Amino acid sequence: MWRVAVVLSLFAALARPLWAQDGVTAAAITPQDCSLDCIQQGEPSCEYCRITRSDIKEALGFNTIDAFGSCVPYPCLELIGGKDPNVCQHYVQAPDDVTVEFLHEPNPLSDTVVVSWKPSYYGIAFLRGFQVTLQALGGFSIACQLFLFHRNVSLPASHAQRVYKSDPFLGLSLGSQYAVTVMALPVPEEWEKFYQSKIFSTQSCAEKNGLERCKKDWYPKHVEVQQNGSAVTVTFNLAPPSLGIRSYFSLCYANGITRYTDITPNPKNKTHHSYQLNDLKEGTNYTCEIAANEMDAVRKMFSIHIMHPQRESSSVTPSLAVMLPLCLAIVAIGILSAALIRKRPTLRIKKLAINPDIIKQHEEAGPQQEVLSMPENRLTPPQLLICYSACDGPAHVKAVMQLGAFIQQHMATKVCLDLWDSLSLAEEGSMAWHCRQIRESDFVLVICSQGLSHRPALSDPEQSDEDEEADFGSYSSNAVVRLIGEEVGQAKARGQDLSKYMAAIFQYSEETDIPTELRLVSHYTLMADLPLLFSHLHGVALHRPGGYLKINYISEEGFAKLPAGAALQCAIHEAGMAMRARKQHAVERGELAALTP
Repeated sequence: MWRVAVVLSLFAALARPLWAQDGVTAAAITPQDCSLDCIQQGEPSCEYCRITRSDIKEALGFNTIDAFGSCVPYPCLELIGGKDPNVCQHYVQAPDDVTVEFLHEPNPLSDTVVVSWKPSYYGIAFLRGFQVTLQALGGFSIACQLFLFHRNVSLPASHAQRVYKSDPFLGLSLGSQYAVTVMALPVPEEWEKFYQSKIFSTQSCAEKNGLERCKKDWYPKHVEVQQNGSAVTVTFNLAPPSLGIRSYFSLCYANGITRYTDITPNPKNKTHHSYQLNDLKEGTNYTCEIAANEMDAVRKMFSIHIMHPQRESSSVTPSLAVMLPLCLAIVAIGILSAALIRKRPTLRIKKLAINPDIIKQHEEAGPQQEVLSMPENRLTPPQLLICYSACDGPAHVKAVMQLGAFIQQHMATKVCLDLWDSLSLAEEGSMAWHCRQIRESDFVLVICSQGLSHRPALSDPEQSDEDEEADFGSYSSNAVVRLIGEEVGQAKARGQDLSKYMAAIFQYSEETDIPTELRLVSHYTLMADLPLLFSHLHGVALHRPGGYLKINYISEEGFAKLPAGAALQCAIHEAGMAMRARKQHAVERGELAALTP
């Protein structure tokens, strides 16, 4: 028996290289132009074809939304499986090795990328194509490309080593994060392993164009300090005229005191400018910053030490009894110093060989923003009630819940959310619970979305009990939001302070989703306006001359570095995709209804 096993193993070892080389192509496969007829007829020349919006219009009779390009729901069934739906019913595994490659882009304000991947071994014989989606994280920007094989293709397993590429994605914003998703087609129902996603960042302006061409990233590289007693003259290099920077500022810190200096160079100066720092305290070390007077400008750090002035010698002649021991001590110290210097010349040379770039790196590694202290007059954290509409689906509700968790964990705020207090909600009832929370909370935040204008019909006799319960919950949440709108209108009519109430939208919603009555209060777009929301909750000024609020992770770029922030970012991304899918479905239903006589 063991001889048979040995023979089989040797045969497999000999056959494996032949199998691995069968049909493998080293070069990446790029899309080609084909007609839909060629794909649907199964002609071999249609190996890997791009599908355009005109192809979709020709096949389905309507135009897709610009952002979605040539992508449609169930593209295999719509474009290939018309005559035989069975070709689109097989399971295919998600692609592997998804990579993003940057291409040369002459436009200094954007990047261009190409996505590549390998198909999976599993189900490759039934593979019919790929769909590639690119979306800006936390934004509305989305692009989609569709690629199909001809209907009669049956790829061997060796083709899993082939690399397939997308068409270029153009006009990506610099310094932004994107998520790319590559989907294997077909996609049967109840199949979750059909796509692979990857998050990447585009180049910063400085990485692509150089520091001298980027207004936000530029900072003075050369700073020279000259001291004359307590008066200090600072000279620094000016920004290139092409950046349009006309003013600068300087900050110096010492012993808890900050000195702000506004700097406006003479327009005739093109390279360098000097300014004075007066009334600095003697014997004090100052840490200073200088930067362009622009939002989020990078700051250059430097240090100043103000020495004590040398005191004049006394005119009183000391006695000989005092001078003689002093002179002897000075002579002894001089002899000892000469001996040490003669014995240790190497040490002196080493001290003189210190690299000044190390000191420069240490100085530039300091904090880039002024830290403003929190007010200490509040003994307890503020209480925030979050209200929302449940009509936009579970993904939107999940995003609201993750937002509440992030605010409570990392923004020093106690959050009240009906999702977390089911027992009290059942005991009091939804309206009574919300009315009590509105009275007791310091702030009320309404998350506005498209569902605020939805009025569910509870009287539909064909609805199930579960649908009626869900619709009633949506109706209750919308009634609470309208109650808050009435409170805001009455407070405005009486001339009362409206700072208790706030409105916000996630970036997948529109400004028009904010009801008219809530436009009277402060409204924010999350997560771009996260620092503004923090400032509102804690009464902290975001800006003051020469400085602005900087709290770790409370920013559009920094919140996702925390576990709760990453969960929130993922929930917002999923809710945005769900919202766009619902809108697309609504558009398609509207068009089909218009075509129905």
